[in-house]
Amino acid sequence: MTPPLAPHPADLVPELSVRDLAKSLAFWCGACGFAVIYDRPEHAFACIQRGSARVMLDQLGTDRDWVTGPLEPPLGRGINLEIAVEDIAPILVALAAVGWPLFLDAEEKTYRVGEGTVTVRQFLVQDPDGYLLRFSERIGDGA
Repeated sequence: MTPPLAPHPADLVPELSVRDLAKSLAFWCGACGFAVIYDRPEHAFACIQRGSARVMLDQLGTDRDWVTGPLEPPLGRGINLEIAVEDIAPILVALAAVGWPLFLDAEEKTYRVGEGTVTVRQFLVQDPDGYLLRFSERIGDGA
């Protein structure tokens, strides 16, 4: 069943160019827990969502590539996509079950935010094209 679109669309939705849409969907919608909210199979395109996090996946080599330069794996160098989740543990278990390596093991990290701090439990993993995903669970706030 396709989940409904969020009541308020996200103001920023990254569209990632991927080499193999089926492989990307297996990763994102498998262990990472996203679901397809709509797709256009004839264009090798899908929009996926987990909670309020939304990403579009567009397979390279289709009728409308917006490529500004050479693409060499890993794609997405210089960016990581932080995805806020309630609990990172189920994602870690699912990734381990399929033997998917982590880029950075789970850690607890405290960041200064304005005059206060926030503590998160997070890990990083690369998708099949090398995009870096940072799943982050908020575990505390400080003054």
